[in-house]
Amino acid sequence: MKQLMLGNKAVARGLYEAGVCLVSSYPGTPSTEITEEAARYDEIYCEWAPNEKVALETAFGASLAGRRAFCGMKHVGLNVAADPLYTMSYTGVNAGMVIGVADDPAMHSSQNEQDSRHHAIAAKVPMLEPSDSAEALAFAKAAFEISEEFDTPVLLKMCTRVSHSQSIVEPGERTVPLKEYQKDIAKYVMTPANAKKRHPFVEARTKALTEFAETTELNRLEMNGTGLGIVTSSTSYQYVKEIFGDSVSVLKLGLVNPLPVKKIQDFAAKVDRLVVVEELDPIIENHIRALGIPVSGKDLLPLTGEFSQNIVAKALGAEVREGLSLDENIPLRAPVMCSGCPHRGLFYTLKKNKCIVMGDIGCYTLGSAQPLAAIDLTLCMGASIGAAHGFNKMLGSESEGKTVAVIGDSTFVHSGMTSLANVAYNQSNSTVIILDNSITGMTGHQQNPTTGYNIKGEPAGKIDLESLCHSMGIERVRIVDPYNLAECDSVLKEELAFEGPSVIISRRPCALLKYVKHKAPLVVNTDKCIGCKSCMKIGCPSISMKDKKAHVDTTLCVGCGVCSQLCKKDAFESTQKEA
Repeated sequence: MKQLMLGNKAVARGLYEAGVCLVSSYPGTPSTEITEEAARYDEIYCEWAPNEKVALETAFGASLAGRRAFCGMKHVGLNVAADPLYTMSYTGVNAGMVIGVADDPAMHSSQNEQDSRHHAIAAKVPMLEPSDSAEALAFAKAAFEISEEFDTPVLLKMCTRVSHSQSIVEPGERTVPLKEYQKDIAKYVMTPANAKKRHPFVEARTKALTEFAETTELNRLEMNGTGLGIVTSSTSYQYVKEIFGDSVSVLKLGLVNPLPVKKIQDFAAKVDRLVVVEELDPIIENHIRALGIPVSGKDLLPLTGEFSQNIVAKALGAEVREGLSLDENIPLRAPVMCSGCPHRGLFYTLKKNKCIVMGDIGCYTLGSAQPLAAIDLTLCMGASIGAAHGFNKMLGSESEGKTVAVIGDSTFVHSGMTSLANVAYNQSNSTVIILDNSITGMTGHQQNPTTGYNIKGEPAGKIDLESLCHSMGIERVRIVDPYNLAECDSVLKEELAFEGPSVIISRRPCALLKYVKHKAPLVVNTDKCIGCKSCMKIGCPSISMKDKKAHVDTTLCVGCGVCSQLCKKDAFESTQKEA
């Protein structure tokens, strides 16, 4: 029966129907729901791995064992997984092996908007790119067929719009093709001698895949006249169809690496004008130019951000439809840490002490926003500790007493542990603060190796952060409650004064977790409040100023009490009446 399905959910359904037996991923918007939806199928073993590299290696092990496997991540996660991916291209696979990567044009939830097609080209592996949910399901299944036919890992490229939009799909039945494991040292042990022999296989496979690209139904020709011909893929195809319908000819590419040659040449010969519509980098356009074919693309369309119907229409000289707008001017609302966020008090303390803060990836990156503005650097997962180490090694006493690294518990396990090992090994006079909110918060509350629960919420192995830090050579490990500003302040000062590596664990669960019990909200005694705005320094969305007095929105307040510690007039009072 046909269903309306989210793109990511459709991929998960495709994994189920393709007979996938293992899914190992690291959560990353906009890819996260693929694994969450796959976990709903009891027939598929699913797990959250510590990072994308580990996830891909785990999935490859399952493929080697003869079971179809999948690994999901966002575009920057593919950077982390690139090491095994590039060598997997040489080894090939046993059972089908598919890597789902979701790009994020316009950077809705990312630190860059890189184009993952470059990884497919550089690793010399095929990449499929669906344009809606129906194709997401179909391409997921096709990817496993291609993987096994051509002995290769296959990349399935999603993007924010395809991942998080819905369209009609028609689910099918599950089949589970199994393969036997056979020891093959020459194929799977990539010593230089063996790898040299595998490289020609990769080149021959690319040639065979290019021939496949000429005939596969994944690349579809829609001839509607000879005036304008558009080559496109992914969500850009949807924009083209919404603008032009059947009034122009379209070469819709579903296999975006390797790209066909003759199919494009034949299409170009049939039209008077050729245009490529693709988001981000001119991958298809450059391929066509290399064939000596005149083509327009990035001379008309932007290199950055997401496209829209009107952007494409304006660039190609089509009618630009009027958009709907509200008469009322709604003010912009910048993202902020939630009411009761355990990171707020810690960042306030860091700002108060005028610390140089090397930040990391997670919801705590919002500590860079006003009025806290407490973060100096955010680069990539796990970079905070290494950056603080290098910063302190170069500036010495100029920075050591005021520079810290902040990193979340999930991010620390992802890629912070090795940086902390570097700090311990090279005896950096650095203070590392692990923000332990007991969950992977930014991507929607996924479990991680520090929480003690697996993807299904069942009891699992749990990493003890204190013991781990001690075992890595960090002698000083302190625990603070970020709701207690005095404690945070005193411990921070002590660790910054200490000469040597140290770790502070700021521990309190995310305020949005269902099991967290909050105190009664606070209210402001306006007779006591003098309107000094000290409480506004923490940037809590529950607090505002009305009639020159502080005001608490009791529908948001969780009673954390951080604001009351800043008020010298004791104007904040609990709404809970004493018994």
